[in-house]
Amino acid sequence: MSGQDEVRGFDENPAARLEAAFSAVAAGEMHTLPFYQEQIPIKAVGFARFEGEWLGVMLTPWTLSLLLLPGSAWPRRTLGERLGLALQFGHATFVVSELEGIGQYLSCSLLSPPTPGMSGEQAQQLALDLSRLVTALPVRDPDAPRDPARRSLFAPRCG
Repeated sequence: MSGQDEVRGFDENPAARLEAAFSAVAAGEMHTLPFYQEQIPIKAVGFARFEGEWLGVMLTPWTLSLLLLPGSAWPRRTLGERLGLALQFGHATFVVSELEGIGQYLSCSLLSPPTPGMSGEQAQQLALDLSRLVTALPVRDPDAPRDPARRSLFAPRCG
């Protein structure tokens, strides 16, 4: 794969770079749009390695999104392409996006725009809670049967 056919990965946590890149977007015309909520800060929340890639929540005054960034080189994709990914909490549809200073990344909108009237503190707490949710391991009852339908084999028949 040549350099133009791939997207370079991040060796270090991209949170600070994301905050800088989205702040530059906000400083442009974004802040003049009617759904822009100035009380909500720009924060990259909970970014951590997930299966070798960087997964976290991006909070901005116009959206709350789950982002996935490369930890190693990815093949370059068509902007706007949709990809379904299986994560710990279930399946999510991501869109290929690109931002100056970041390059290509995958974005899944969780709340766009944020709820009107939401405080900055509430928005940050929501972003933190969501970042924990998306990386939480599923918890299972070790005593539960692997196939719940099999329970009916041992249940008394009514009738």
